Amino acid sequence: MNLTIAAISVILVLTLAAFIWGKWKPEIVALGSLVLCAILGIVPAESAFVGFGHPAVITVAAVLVISRALTASGLVDRLTRPLERTSHRPVLLLTGLMLTVAVLSAFINNVGALAVLMPVTLRLARNSGKPVSMFLMPLAFGSLLGGMTTLIGTPPNLIVSGFRAVAARENGLTPVPFAFFDFLPVGGLVAVAGIVFMLTIGWRLVPVRSSRISSDDLIKVGKYLTEATVVESSAAAGKSLRDISPKGLQVLSIIRGERRITAPSPHRTILSHDVLVMMGESAAIEKFVKEQKLELLKPEDELSAELLESEEIALAEGVVMPDARIVGASAKSLRLRERHGINLLGIAREGERLDARLADARFRPGDVLLVQGARESLSSDLADFGCLPLAERDIGLGKADTSLRALAIFVVAIIATVMGWLSAPVAFTGAAMLMVVTGVIGVRQAYAAIDWPVLVLLGAMIPVGLAIESAGLAALIAKGALAATSFAPLWAMLAIVLVATMFLSDLVNNAAAAVMMCPIALAVAAGLNASADPFLLAVAIGASCAFLTPIGHQSNLLVMGPGGYRFGDYWRPGLLLEVVIAAVAVAGLMVFWPAK
Repeated sequence: MNLTIAAISVILVLTLAAFIWGKWKPEIVALGSLVLCAILGIVPAESAFVGFGHPAVITVAAVLVISRALTASGLVDRLTRPLERTSHRPVLLLTGLMLTVAVLSAFINNVGALAVLMPVTLRLARNSGKPVSMFLMPLAFGSLLGGMTTLIGTPPNLIVSGFRAVAARENGLTPVPFAFFDFLPVGGLVAVAGIVFMLTIGWRLVPVRSSRISSDDLIKVGKYLTEATVVESSAAAGKSLRDISPKGLQVLSIIRGERRITAPSPHRTILSHDVLVMMGESAAIEKFVKEQKLELLKPEDELSAELLESEEIALAEGVVMPDARIVGASAKSLRLRERHGINLLGIAREGERLDARLADARFRPGDVLLVQGARESLSSDLADFGCLPLAERDIGLGKADTSLRALAIFVVAIIATVMGWLSAPVAFTGAAMLMVVTGVIGVRQAYAAIDWPVLVLLGAMIPVGLAIESAGLAALIAKGALAATSFAPLWAMLAIVLVATMFLSDLVNNAAAAVMMCPIALAVAAGLNASADPFLLAVAIGASCAFLTPIGHQSNLLVMGPGGYRFGDYWRPGLLLEVVIAAVAVAGLMVFWPAK
């Protein structure tokens, strides 16, 4: 082993360890890996950042914009209307949800498809009388299964397509990436098998949670919700909320005669005979009442969320997305009340109410937040923070002409790609641009739709993946694997590549897993004198099979809070699902993509 191989091996191990540790964001880890490779000369300095111009990166960005445009146009909402008729037949509803999310995920971003269907699922689950946990994990798995079927369904498909073109160029052949529907024969077979498994056996292995936490439950999370009257002798009379600066509690509304002032401004003056609706630890409330000489009125169990809403003020729930900008921050550090006029009333994490002080609790992906704020802007405020509102979606908000325009542009882009008139990056970038120009989506919405951390991760990891191959590490790993399994038939080697990628994808970002495994798959194929295509497709399928943990894919993490799941809940249905997929995928690859 030469020094270059030793250096890239150490960097790869450190990168994997950092991904799994999770202390730093994946894109930061990827950038660090790239910079270290460049400093050590493993990646030439002049080509260190060529990954940011890679076709996969450009196509992912374009597809994200297109996904948001299709959703904003109202087209996706219309596709969910038939689900309304199945709400009283739970298994039929689950079937409709999984099929719908799988079809959507084939053409738009996995997380985007899941985000569109989650509010619908929550509402229909309530109508069905079944716990929402029965539906959300299968829904997340369905979004991953659907992404396997087309070129743009998921970033790993675009990555393996790029590696196919590079490998052909290095072998003196015409660099031809995979076509749009090349993934469909095997990916479609796997998706169908996975959905059938989840509808017959898998959903029975999903843990049943009685229900997700209600708004009333979240308000009372380790807290005390009560009312107190400002008597004439009260020290608070005539002062503003900011002047009295209550510690460890929030004044959620002021009842003044027949008028209710919900979410009062810190500058609001308190008057005699006002009734303050407060929430906080019982000790903090007791101290505040004594200091300000207030008179307690009602115990906790007589108050509910309804008291905290008005025509102008609303309560809303939202789940913290994996890439939300508030991850790691707290209500205090964000100054939610002072800067944004939002009160944080409760946090649910992994199905449990959080007992820590709400103001100091740091937000994590998958947390369900209950907030109070201006009715007209609360939903958009949650979206700006990177939270998915869990309120019932209005169906058909998009205009009909916008929906048809968006659909027409998207279909033309697909036809242009399938017919070979345009490459995928050009076709879909052009489609995204047309959607902006024709008013389907605004410029600001288009920029907001792009998942910049994913693009940074892809742009940084692609040169590192190529370095794994050029340094000789991939060939060394492949040589060792072939020597250890010299007795194994070709289908077994395909299975090894597939399962190894599955395992890696359960621990790290699926795009990073694909980048790391593609050079190894190519080296294994070369060592067997076999076609690289089935091995690359095995990587693509394995990278989309992150079913064992919630951290393997954003879709899994997104349903964790609303479904009340725990970390260990995923492997029960996920393990058997991966076994089914491995068997079906290897058989499908041998039939549709013979290696020799």
